[in-house]
Amino acid sequence: IVERKMLIPKKDRVLIYEYLFKEGVLVAKKDHFAPKHQDIDVPNLHVMKTLTSLKSKGYVREQFSWRHFYWYLTNDGIQYLRDFLHLPAEIVPATLKRQTRSEAPRPARPNKAGGEGGFKSGQGSDRSDYRKAGPGGGDKKSEVGAGSSDPEFRGFGRGRGGFGAPSGQ
Repeated sequence: IVERKMLIPKKDRVLIYEYLFKEGVLVAKKDHFAPKHQDIDVPNLHVMKTLTSLKSKGYVREQFSWRHFYWYLTNDGIQYLRDFLHLPAEIVPATLKRQTRSEAPRPARPNKAGGEGGFKSGQGSDRSDYRKAGPGGGDKKSEVGAGSSDPEFRGFGRGRGGFGAPSGQ
């Protein structure tokens, strides 16, 4: 087996590492001949080979689906990139940052009685009305399952009494 090494300029490698550290994930289409990566201003082949190298060292986890590579930083990878890029410990990838909700809490759903709040026992009869089986008023829940009704066989199929069978057996 002939092993070939690829020389990637340091400025390209630094751009790839900075983007990977900032986002925490990186996606690349499996296109070796693409002149540029869709998010970084480096050849797509450089991105794929750099991240393949990081994968072999255990710094990223790789997933491939529908002609796209997905790489996720591991904890060892975060530490390696922090050391390589000379970043302080306070800076973390976007995948590890907590999302803050700036929106107000959702308003409660009004029920049919016009009051505030969700479903309250004793007020709404929607659920019990739904379970009623039409004009007869039977409970749908109790009329399901094995043995709840007698099956009807109307002579279709391969059994006795079907079309063209002699009557008397």
